Amino acid sequence: MAEQGSTNSRTSCVIESTVGVTLDARVYQPISDSNSTDNVVVAVLVHPYSVLGGCQALMRGIARGLSNRGVIAVTFDSRGAGKSSGRASLTGSAEINDVISVCKWAVTNFSTRKIILVGSSAGAAIAGSAVDQVEEVVAYVSLGYPFGFTASILFGRHQKAILQSPKPKLFVMGTKDGFTSVKQLENKLKDAAGHNTTHLIEGASHFQMEGPAFDADMVNLILEFITTL
Repeated sequence: MAEQGSTNSRTSCVIESTVGVTLDARVYQPISDSNSTDNVVVAVLVHPYSVLGGCQALMRGIARGLSNRGVIAVTFDSRGAGKSSGRASLTGSAEINDVISVCKWAVTNFSTRKIILVGSSAGAAIAGSAVDQVEEVVAYVSLGYPFGFTASILFGRHQKAILQSPKPKLFVMGTKDGFTSVKQLENKLKDAAGHNTTHLIEGASHFQMEGPAFDADMVNLILEFITTL
């Protein structure tokens, strides 16, 4: 459906993940988008930690903003969240399969060779583990990656995959992030593979960045990053 005053349409769909798990998803597609599949860019957005209430609704503002600017955006509830079946895992390991399944679904349904994988908070960690498992994922955007010591107890196992990935990566973080300090981010990225870009938002906390007040900023940063690919 298209909302009044909007330049995008939103449709609901169900995507199969691993056996027995189905994912409730939304597709935000530019209304002006033609049937041509040339140079189609699809952003797959991975929401924050579902164990603490993270769900695709938190990514809706970014998805709308991207689709209003010509990028197809796909959001979904990972296993155990919202109307998706299955059970959430404590460390996000099982959810990696959900991200891979959604990316492959996007490749099939939009005939795209260019997927931008965007993850928020724990979703950034989970998405990072899927980056090199889908050929069509050409770049990665992290919104508040939980690199800090305490967060690493749960999500540390995801770090190796994204730090060793040769694909272009953008790391966005608030300077007041309570889970990762600016110094911790810099230390993690100094030896990371590939081309890595950081963007610090002065004074922003971790959970502030997840809120709608920063959606427009996130959209602009993602779009600017896409132009460099």
